[in-house]
Amino acid sequence: MEASTLIALPVVLALEPAAGTAPRATLSRDEADELAGLVAADLRALLPQVEQARLVLAGALFDPVELLRPGFPVWATLDELGRRVPRAGVAQVVAFGSHEGHMPAQPLEPAPHYADGPMRLLPLSLLAPEELADELSAQIEVQLVGRGEAGAHTADWLMRTLGVRLEHARYLSRNDLLALTCVQYEHVNLAPLWSLLEAALLTPYREENVLSARGLALRYENGRVLTQSPAEWLAAQDGDAPERAHDFAGIVFELRQYAALLDAHTLPLRLQSTPDSEGEAGWLLEPVAAADPRHETPQLYAHEAPGLGVVAVTAAQLGEDNRPRVLAHGYPLQPRALSPLLAALAARYGCAAELQMPGRIMLDEHGLLAAPSASLH
Repeated sequence: MEASTLIALPVVLALEPAAGTAPRATLSRDEADELAGLVAADLRALLPQVEQARLVLAGALFDPVELLRPGFPVWATLDELGRRVPRAGVAQVVAFGSHEGHMPAQPLEPAPHYADGPMRLLPLSLLAPEELADELSAQIEVQLVGRGEAGAHTADWLMRTLGVRLEHARYLSRNDLLALTCVQYEHVNLAPLWSLLEAALLTPYREENVLSARGLALRYENGRVLTQSPAEWLAAQDGDAPERAHDFAGIVFELRQYAALLDAHTLPLRLQSTPDSEGEAGWLLEPVAAADPRHETPQLYAHEAPGLGVVAVTAAQLGEDNRPRVLAHGYPLQPRALSPLLAALAARYGCAAELQMPGRIMLDEHGLLAAPSASLH
């Protein structure tokens, strides 16, 4: 049977380690083979038609954010490797484990950054003949959600081999994992973020527009997320200066939450106003005007908020009557992003990457993000 006639049905073995414990990230080839045999026995009991499909297993444990990325690269790699294995027939079990510390393909390498997560996921794929795929897919959705607990032998093997106690070990379809993640994001008031991610995962050819809980406009399109700039959002708000400054800090805090999760799911984040301009490695840059050579050299000013540190940087130069001309705003969205943001602003406006620190969020008489009317030095 040709590989092109096999339909991939993604599944995951979800492990919940006891609190305070973390299993190792990968299994050796021999361990992966042994586990695959146990998993195959579990699935046969739940889904008898699995006998006619090929089970492909990766001996690696991932965080949900690593599996739920555009194009589903972990499953795509697993499927590709599974199709390459020579076979006399379809029905067989194939496992991929680590050798000399490495998995057979880079997408199957879990990132150490996520190793302590509360749920660890071991990806599986069922490669089913085309004439069986629809029926088996339907059974996966029905059976796993209700009866998908891993068998006692499998759970015991996992605990002994990984050296951790497991609270739960159960099989989920990829749709189950999507639904579970949706609920988790909704629980922490990030339902709009899930809408963006769901579009990127399931309908990447379509746009999706959302408003965050605080009212920031975001849009998914062409494999990336575009956000309204915090300064633009601020311009549409009401309230006195202290209230506006507080609200601005809140919107940047929310954007940082979005940025961290989008980065984990490998979705680029850019500004709607300048979608093709600078913005990477955890920062966004919003140009406003070009520097005027008739005026003083531009300077960089920090906007600070209690508990958040520097929430924005404004590049400005003093113009006529010592009034500041705002040239750009920059937003550091990750802790280590401030230095590269300052370097980008300094290169763009021909100034020093030195940050002046007024110690507050600076607004002009209209309540807009601004700069002081004189140097702080």
